[in-house]
Amino acid sequence: MNSATLVNMARFILFLAAQILVFNNIDLFGYINPFPYILFIILYPVNGNKSVLLIVSFFLGIMMDLFSNSGGVHTAACLVLAYCRPFIFKTSFGLSYEYQTIKINDSLTPERFSFILIAVIIHHLVLFLLEVFKLNFLLEILLKTILSTLFTTLFCIIIIYIIKPSKR
Repeated sequence: MNSATLVNMARFILFLAAQILVFNNIDLFGYINPFPYILFIILYPVNGNKSVLLIVSFFLGIMMDLFSNSGGVHTAACLVLAYCRPFIFKTSFGLSYEYQTIKINDSLTPERFSFILIAVIIHHLVLFLLEVFKLNFLLEILLKTILSTLFTTLFCIIIIYIIKPSKR
């Protein structure tokens, strides 16, 4: 096992534990629920195996569903995010992102911020659409998506700066 695999396993466990123990207990005004566990999918290496990412995203979502008793909505949202991740990279970084060495946890640039923001919006929109599963509540779905996206993005940026490796 190489060090990248160990780092990804540690991230998986830490993000899942933080979400279950801390962030699942945050529910502000009934509309704001931060879900920074998706940082695992966001921080997965660009040149990593995409099939492995889909499988691990499935397990991340299923674990969230088991602990949240949410019936599969986290699994679906994680899989959609993992599947859309290459398209989000192309949107944020341009067509040549595969040939660049992109590290999301480096200093925050507009491209990195747009990548995180688009990823969080996609995840939250799918999550809340499937959670409510009625378009009669479209305004509530959009309000929850927007407010939760703001707080999740804020927590994600803070967490990235906390875990950012120091340059020596």
